[in-house]
Amino acid sequence: MPKGVIIEFDFAAMDGAGLLFETTRKFLKDLDGIPFDEVVEARYMAGFNYHGAFAEYFPVVKTKKTAAKAALDLFTTFEAVLNDAVPKSITPGFRNFVKTLSAKGVKVVIATRAAEAAVEPAFRPMLGADVVLYHEDSPTYGCVKWDLWRRACAACGLRHVTTVAVTGSGNGVKSALYAGMASVAVSSRRTEYQDHTGANAIVSALNADAAREVLKILRVK
Repeated sequence: MPKGVIIEFDFAAMDGAGLLFETTRKFLKDLDGIPFDEVVEARYMAGFNYHGAFAEYFPVVKTKKTAAKAALDLFTTFEAVLNDAVPKSITPGFRNFVKTLSAKGVKVVIATRAAEAAVEPAFRPMLGADVVLYHEDSPTYGCVKWDLWRRACAACGLRHVTTVAVTGSGNGVKSALYAGMASVAVSSRRTEYQDHTGANAIVSALNADAAREVLKILRVK
């Protein structure tokens, strides 16, 4: 099997954390005037599934809205936001990141929560045998759980022990550790408070320099 990298595109290659925060803030305000700020996000939401987070938070603000329905509606709302934002977020730096890795025989998996039909045309020019698009829904706020990393590996013909997870949060680093995978974290103002301990490298953006950090971790020359 080839060595590989799985990129959590929505949060590592673009400011998905900022988009999710603003989407959630507006959603809760429109839902029932429910307050939402960075402290609420960190305490109740980050790293938890939407349903469980709302089930904990809604009694605090004494809303009668149903956590299960709100979770499903936020999930759907954020996917629509990503469907629009992801195709616009493929930067030259990201293209260089992918090109540098695939040129060395590393299989690149671009993982997104956005609907594949909505974003595949934008990624199509860079896709091929060694660069693939992977879609999986995730109900987790701001990151994915360890089992998604493993499923993505299995679906794309990779082994977790020779695959690097590229994530946009400290919570993503932890889920990669639980999956038994090396990781690269992309620093973000929105998630800098999270513990990134365990990341093999921390970078500021995905570009050719970041790709070289991945190659070092994979021991590819």
